[in-house]
Amino acid sequence: MRILGVSAFYHDSAAALIEDGRVSAAVQEERFTRVKQDSAFPQQSIAYCLAHAGIAMKDVDYVVFYDKPFLKFERLLETYLSFAPKGFTSFRAAMPVWLREKLFQKDMLRKEFTKYDADFDWQTKLLFAEHHLSHAASAFFPSPFDDAVVLTMDGVGEWATTSVALGSGSDLKVTKELHFPHSLGLLYAAVTYYTGFKVNSGEYKVMGLAPYGEPKYAQLMFDNLIDLKDDGTFRLDQSYFDYCTGLRMTNDKFDKLFGAPARDPDSLLTDRDMDLAASIQAVTEEVVLRLTRSLAKETGLRNLCLAGGVALNCVANGKVLRDGAFDNIWVQPASGDAGGAVGAALAAYHLYKGQPRQRANEADGMSGSYLGPDYNDNEIVDRLTRAGAKFTRLDDAALIERIAQGLASEKAVGWFQGRMEFGPRSLGNRSILGDARSPAMQKTLNLKIKYRESFRPFAPSVLREDVADWFDMDCDSPYMLMVADVHKKRQRAMSEDEKKLFGIDKLNIVRSDIPAVTHVDYSARVQTVDRAINPRYHALLTRFKELTGCPVLANTSFNVRGEPIVCTPEDAFRCFMGTELDLLAVGNYLLVKEDQDPALKLDYSNAFDLD
Repeated sequence: MRILGVSAFYHDSAAALIEDGRVSAAVQEERFTRVKQDSAFPQQSIAYCLAHAGIAMKDVDYVVFYDKPFLKFERLLETYLSFAPKGFTSFRAAMPVWLREKLFQKDMLRKEFTKYDADFDWQTKLLFAEHHLSHAASAFFPSPFDDAVVLTMDGVGEWATTSVALGSGSDLKVTKELHFPHSLGLLYAAVTYYTGFKVNSGEYKVMGLAPYGEPKYAQLMFDNLIDLKDDGTFRLDQSYFDYCTGLRMTNDKFDKLFGAPARDPDSLLTDRDMDLAASIQAVTEEVVLRLTRSLAKETGLRNLCLAGGVALNCVANGKVLRDGAFDNIWVQPASGDAGGAVGAALAAYHLYKGQPRQRANEADGMSGSYLGPDYNDNEIVDRLTRAGAKFTRLDDAALIERIAQGLASEKAVGWFQGRMEFGPRSLGNRSILGDARSPAMQKTLNLKIKYRESFRPFAPSVLREDVADWFDMDCDSPYMLMVADVHKKRQRAMSEDEKKLFGIDKLNIVRSDIPAVTHVDYSARVQTVDRAINPRYHALLTRFKELTGCPVLANTSFNVRGEPIVCTPEDAFRCFMGTELDLLAVGNYLLVKEDQDPALKLDYSNAFDLD
């Protein structure tokens, strides 16, 4: 049985194909269109999924959309009516769009899919899953657990903003929900907006900025913005927010509470912005910890699955892991709306059709999240040649040796291998790599290659067998969704003068044996690399360890700020020529910057808007 899952029309449009319960392909539309977080109908993503399976649309049994548009329309309409007459101007402007994109979305989807197969029976084979059920299914069914609590937290779906489901075998039932407008995701988004970053893309910047500040405003938030109960349930005081009826997240009352208007995105970050980031992060962690503790006590279950946009907060995830309320935690690597495509298809397969779960041969059912396009030798040669690239083919051992030697010499490397990752993280197939031991690498990668804010941290990729020797954790973390401290024996104590530094002044202090991936609070967003899941990346880390004694590389996504992660060899070459990357490996083909035609050099420093 083949089921196609689709998410679209909000942000992170995507498609995923399930074949007999196995996730065989999944990809975000942005990777093809090169439009960051593209929300358009995922035409190219669907085409890829079908092509990967070697099928046509007539061979698909069901198509499932990741939420229910009519319920979303109901929520929008009821929200505006409940606040009327406030917000009438924006309501009047939005209504024609809602009618077209929500109320008549089913007909719109039918028309789109009919382009693939005019004779397909869309009346019976086009299905809709509720938004939070899609998220929950994406977390539980691919997980390695037979039973689990599933916690989903995001901005808002149809009505739900936080939901709890219980999974057992092939069954999954949503048991509790918190409803809009009371949303942890929207609270975090409001502070993201207030500190001058873009909603739905800047939240991870706030998380990265938080360790530079102190949670000075956390109690003010608890006293005014959020009424948090012991079990983790909460309500938000809507008098401080404008997201229900207005065109911004916060309002004048919010500004007054914190003593200033929202930061201009073009202005310099201040200590106050860092303190605000630290404060909302502390509030988020407290909410999540209260929720998980109460759920563990209530259910007696030992396994936890997480999904929804808030589950991408890897700092909070790490706190939950160390808290110990649950023995095991699994986070869907594409926790945001893109992952809803996977969940919608899996929900249809297991819940609508009643099909049993298939035990995955790997650690879980996501295949390391390597579910996107790959390219064979002939395709790589053809595409790079047409792009004007100069390259050399090396065998596996020679390629690994050359790249490992380059990394050990502090070269910045573009690493393009195998199938592209699904989700927001590059996990060793579409990655930019650097020497984690280098004190200069974090600044170099941020300012000369990623062209982004200098405070942004990088993740360490570490051999799974060595993770406990370098970090305060000893479990799988293949998706870069758990934060742990660098091991004490790898840390360097700061001097008294260094301890007195505040904010960005902390940035360039060497704190450990791997400063390029050690954040200012000694934490790191760890990716464990398993030989069985990604043998080539594991081989590169192994050779780097043999050369240097260190099994850790700095890993960041292969793109510049504001650009989607590269998908094709041409994308990789353009990014290579538009940045100060030194080496590029595309499959077995090595490209050296000095060998390239200078006329092909691009300026990526301002090619994309800030994300």
